[in-house]
Amino acid sequence: MLDWLIQPLQYPFMVRGIGAAVLVGIVCAVVGSFIVLRGMAFFGDALAHAILPGLAVGYLVGGGDRQVLFWWALGTAIVSGLSIGAVSRSTRIREDTAIGIIFAGMFALGIALISTVRSYTVDLAHFLFGDILGVTSTDINLILIFSSVVIGLIFLFYKEFVLLSFDPVLATTLRLPVRFLDNLLLVLIAITIVVSLQTVGVALMVAMLITPAATAYLLSKRLPVMMTLAAIIASFSGIAGLYLSYYLNIASGAAIVLTTTFIFLLVWSAQVLWQQKSKKLD
Repeated sequence: MLDWLIQPLQYPFMVRGIGAAVLVGIVCAVVGSFIVLRGMAFFGDALAHAILPGLAVGYLVGGGDRQVLFWWALGTAIVSGLSIGAVSRSTRIREDTAIGIIFAGMFALGIALISTVRSYTVDLAHFLFGDILGVTSTDINLILIFSSVVIGLIFLFYKEFVLLSFDPVLATTLRLPVRFLDNLLLVLIAITIVVSLQTVGVALMVAMLITPAATAYLLSKRLPVMMTLAAIIASFSGIAGLYLSYYLNIASGAAIVLTTTFIFLLVWSAQVLWQQKSKKLD
């Protein structure tokens, strides 16, 4: 049993992958908790796909250089997130409609740009479907820096974000800078998505943001406990998914998402059975 656990760790790419999985799991859990509380799952999914034009332009400019792709994706994600907020606030259009418009337009632009490149398959596929085993030391440093910034800002404005999530009317009455806080949260979500891309990719990104936080929400309604549980679940899913990927020879991103989905179904099933048992006892 011990050999089964230790053997993959002799490879540096596995050690880096586990480090990236834990870092990404923590930041996704913290940000994802607010996404779940505010019902912004569609926003997270749309924003993950809306960065496609940034990836395409980054590829055209940098020829597949990961750092260039990262910065272009980050810029596109922030612009897309703020655009969604601006459209929903300045017009009669509801936020979900604005998300659909920006998402579809940006995704179509990304496809159009990618179609002009004939050799994108390998390089962009890493971002589209994840390549956590291919992360470099530089990637780890970027993830660590931006994750620290995101978590630091979340806790700096923790009380304000909590009030805005549970009672936006009271937040406005107390004259909190609601628009600034909304925009800041959108930017933090955008940063989280981009720094997490190499773990599961654009296609499965929403699962890392939503599923661990949703699982934790089933277990606790207290936000600090929810965040802690979500971080544990996400980190464990990342590590377990990497081991599954190593031994079963399957895509690492898919293995991570399947693990966190399995944990959610396990917790949900246990809750349903417990509720049914409680009703019978009553």
